[in-house]
Amino acid sequence: MDGGSTAVWYLMRSTGVVSVVLLTGVMALGIATTNRWAPPSTPRFVTAALHRSISLLSVVFVGIHVVTAVVDPYAAVGVVAVVVPFVGAGNPLWVGLGAVSLDLIAALIVSSLLRRYVGYRAWRAIHWLAYMSWPLALAHGLGMGTDASSLWFPLIAIACIATVSAALAWRLSRRHHGKRLEPHVLRAAL
Repeated sequence: MDGGSTAVWYLMRSTGVVSVVLLTGVMALGIATTNRWAPPSTPRFVTAALHRSISLLSVVFVGIHVVTAVVDPYAAVGVVAVVVPFVGAGNPLWVGLGAVSLDLIAALIVSSLLRRYVGYRAWRAIHWLAYMSWPLALAHGLGMGTDASSLWFPLIAIACIATVSAALAWRLSRRHHGKRLEPHVLRAAL
């Protein structure tokens, strides 16, 4: 590898890892905001704003990751393979999982930008479907990533899985025990 290719390769790898960590934060905060969670003495809109900000930051890192994967001659990822899953790549399964994840994120972005035109139900359905982008991106990194065989990357993956699992367990326990406060209950309590 020459110096330019090496720099692109390191940028592709690092933005991929950062993307997975950021998407984990997006997932955990998304789960928390559906239960109207906010840290003590912090308004709930702060959690929603943080979720939105980390989402936008993750889109930037995913974008850089995708562009560098296409530009890097050693990655063997063509433009078509980025958008159309499981075709035209050196490793079609793992690149395909990344492409499906990217497509779901793109659908979420477009539906969010057009939310008032697509309606709440359609936006919500796409949002639920977009939850699949996180495990697909994680699988893509574990299967495709050159760092998957090192010790640190599986540890990051385990931490990401534990974070999302804990958020899901918390959400399900609150729903199961009837502790989810509906808007009419909140108004009555005030």
